Amino acid sequence: MRASRRIVYSGDMSPPTRPPLPRGLVAFVKRDCPTCVLVAPVLRRLAEAGDLTVYTQDDPSFPEEGMALDDTSLEISWHHDIEAVPTLLRVDDSGEEEQRVLGWHREEWEQLSGVEKLGRGAAGEDELPDQRPGCGSLSVDPVLAPDLAVRFGASALAARRIELSVLEDEIEALFDRGFTDGLPVVPPTERRVLAMLEGTTRDPSEVVATVAPDLVECTVEKVAINAVMAGCRPEYLPVVLAAVEAVCTDEFNIHGVLATTMPVGPVVVVNGPIRRTLGMNAAINALGQGNRPNLTIGRAVQLVVRNVGGGRPGEVDRATFGNPGKLSFCFPEDEENSPWQPLSADFGAEPGVDCVTVFAGEGPRNIVDQLSREPESLARSFAVNLRTLHHPKALLGFDCMLVVSPEHSRVFAEAGWSKRQLTDRLHELLMIDGDEVVRGAGGIAEGFPEGMSGKRLPKFRPEGLRIVRCGGGAGLFSAMIGGWASGPMGSQPVMREIRP
Repeated sequence: MRASRRIVYSGDMSPPTRPPLPRGLVAFVKRDCPTCVLVAPVLRRLAEAGDLTVYTQDDPSFPEEGMALDDTSLEISWHHDIEAVPTLLRVDDSGEEEQRVLGWHREEWEQLSGVEKLGRGAAGEDELPDQRPGCGSLSVDPVLAPDLAVRFGASALAARRIELSVLEDEIEALFDRGFTDGLPVVPPTERRVLAMLEGTTRDPSEVVATVAPDLVECTVEKVAINAVMAGCRPEYLPVVLAAVEAVCTDEFNIHGVLATTMPVGPVVVVNGPIRRTLGMNAAINALGQGNRPNLTIGRAVQLVVRNVGGGRPGEVDRATFGNPGKLSFCFPEDEENSPWQPLSADFGAEPGVDCVTVFAGEGPRNIVDQLSREPESLARSFAVNLRTLHHPKALLGFDCMLVVSPEHSRVFAEAGWSKRQLTDRLHELLMIDGDEVVRGAGGIAEGFPEGMSGKRLPKFRPEGLRIVRCGGGAGLFSAMIGGWASGPMGSQPVMREIRP
């Protein structure tokens, strides 16, 4: 019969406590370590010379009966980050560590302890070698460490715990409490959340962003909880953190993105070496299913918006239709094979720096051109498709991300067209006669007031068309991702560097 379990969600708990160390010299040892056995006489001499406290990890009678304190629970070793034994520390009167030595090094032990001729006989002869490496501490043993982290480190989590009864199914319990996006999520147990936090050097209590619409402060820990639920690995966490930071800026305006009836959500584009380190997919099916980091990073961002910020469909989220990308929409750019600088560089990042760029977009729409072999012809194909974005009469109000495939990008690369050259040409081709977009033109009531007649109007604002290169090597297709209301009154793309 299963015992009751608990999952981590949100809220506040008391801060963790770290058992203090006694002042003076402190040693950590275990009997199952040849070097610890070797230095046992040195420990006896240090104990005779002054203040020495010995903690033993596996045998309270080692180095000898009554000499050591029992740390077979490994609580002291774990809290004080003991990586190897023997370890010798000097602790000041306030209980703060001043110095430590790992393994046996005669000169370093003498310097730290202030005691000379350690490991030497009365005549000065060597009784011990000058140095000997130690063994791994039991507190970092891969078999024991995860359980120790839960036993002693779970108190470092500020999140409240949700106790589940023996009969409750974890997956169903998360559905019942409204923590999911409609698909099953991974239960965020203490062990999983602590493991996730190992993916970043940032403090769990650091506030990453204030998440709309509820304007709740979101810590690294809360992002980690939702990354667990999304199915992320710990090494994905820095990317999720950067994306959450970007999404929660005033410029991106996640509140507006949620509240609009348009079918848009955060689209996350990843640049830099981290794409390859994580195994992200920028090739075949790059915008689709099948790749864990692509899907879970985007999903984690959406879960933060839902579970921390309160952005739930039918409440603040008022999308008429929505789109499948609101579950997750994240992909990397294929920088290595692109003829152009990466998207992040368009926003000022140095090439080779790990970055995310977020864009408020709908689902991708395919652009087909299987015959154009000259850049002018292909640019014109792109333009006539881009003209239809949201509506052929919709001008200036919506940005767009143009995703160019390898076969299409090759046409421009062979002709020597830069990204700026392609963008400029598309803007030229997308200057539209006002007579075509006024209300009633073409028998369509939708459109601009009559005052626009006789004018030439751009489809996009000057920086409203962004180009990214990715996709499979076969298929003369590209794609466009339509945005929401552009500019300061709506949503603007935001780039953030990824911090470890």
